[in-house]
Amino acid sequence: MPRQENILIIGAGLCGSLLALRLGQRGFNVRVIEMRQDLRKVDISAGRSINLAFSNRGLKAIKMVGLDSKVESLCIPMHGRMIHDKEGNTFLSNYSGRENESINSISRELLTALLLDEAEALDNVTIEFNKRSIKVDFEAKVGHFEDTISGDAFEVSADLIFGTDGAGSSLRKSYFQERKFLFSFSQNYLTHGYKELTIQPTKSGEFKAFKNALHIWPRGDFMIIALPNLEGSFTVTLFLSYETGEYNFNNLTTPEIVTEFFKKEFPDALDLMPNLVEEFFENPTAPLGTVKCFPWHYKGNSLLLGDSAHAIVPFYGQGMNASFEDVVEFDAFLDRHEGDWEATFKAFETHRKVDTDAIADLAIDNFHEMKDHIANPIFQEKRKIEMALEAEFPETYYSKYSLVTFKETIGYNEAMTVGRAQDKAILNMLSAQKIDPKENLKDQLKKVQEETKSILTEGTLTKY
Repeated sequence: MPRQENILIIGAGLCGSLLALRLGQRGFNVRVIEMRQDLRKVDISAGRSINLAFSNRGLKAIKMVGLDSKVESLCIPMHGRMIHDKEGNTFLSNYSGRENESINSISRELLTALLLDEAEALDNVTIEFNKRSIKVDFEAKVGHFEDTISGDAFEVSADLIFGTDGAGSSLRKSYFQERKFLFSFSQNYLTHGYKELTIQPTKSGEFKAFKNALHIWPRGDFMIIALPNLEGSFTVTLFLSYETGEYNFNNLTTPEIVTEFFKKEFPDALDLMPNLVEEFFENPTAPLGTVKCFPWHYKGNSLLLGDSAHAIVPFYGQGMNASFEDVVEFDAFLDRHEGDWEATFKAFETHRKVDTDAIADLAIDNFHEMKDHIANPIFQEKRKIEMALEAEFPETYYSKYSLVTFKETIGYNEAMTVGRAQDKAILNMLSAQKIDPKENLKDQLKKVQEETKSILTEGTLTKY
């Protein structure tokens, strides 16, 4: 049934468009305002798309709004990581020992376009583009905007304002700058940035590399990854320090140096990328940062969601999934506190904050794992044990990766706590030669469970 509240959503990206769709389905009057052009009409990626790794937590949200069948057609399953060494040798490290568990490569633009179409099809949802948020008077519940084409300024009043406009959120900046309540904020950057490149399909439209994997070229302090696209290409992302190491973004300044770098470190990838130099200098280099803040709301007037509240680095493939899960969790609190927005906002953020902090920390962990640890023999032994345990005891054992990615019924914080303990347990036992991947699997499981329980009970857990 129709609701009385008029809702303003600032930002029509993935989180904002999903939120608009869900609130529209609930009967609220929703107005969405977006700074950028309509991506359904013009390409706005500008080399900054970073393909999405769509998994169970995101799927939970898509099922909630009834779009799972439509989204499935946009997905390419990735069963594991295809690791590439300097000699061009490869091996596939599965994400899970359970059958039919995989993550999916999906285009950010195609998924956002679908959500925008579905939201805009509702009579009670309107979406406007090319309008920049200047500031938000969150006490008066008024957003101040500027039309980026005409330059005209205008205001929008609403009963509730949601900020889903990403890491540079206008609503969050207003919280921080106006200092009308105690608001904590941190923004931390990695020393590395990223640049997007492309492996084009063959002339006949075929993939030049194995389609159903996330490809990684780990090189210790830097790496490239590649995710498949529906038309046969791969989106390649180089993660590299700005200023340290023999090669870095600050000294890759000529076509000769860029070619030398790829020929030395990624020769098999270079063979697949005839447009490397052109793309390298055309596409921007962008930073990688983590945003944390609290509280996410002001009274019963406004709320931050998604990257506006908790931007994370992309190395666990959970940025979009976490933002989508925000909408699922928020939707549940709407039912618990019907009509009491202050109670809804406060209960939601208190519940959700611990999990978003956890996935932010895990994403940093996985950065080091992907660029370095996955090539380490002891890490590979650990993965063999984990895969074997998951395959033999699919209902009993979940690795840390599986807890985060496939166990959507538990929060990120629980997944992190248990997963880190299991990692430490297996690594400790491998180092002490107390466990052998060749021994009986029941014995392995018992040892891992006992050591994990001991670590959790004694409180000796730290990052491995």
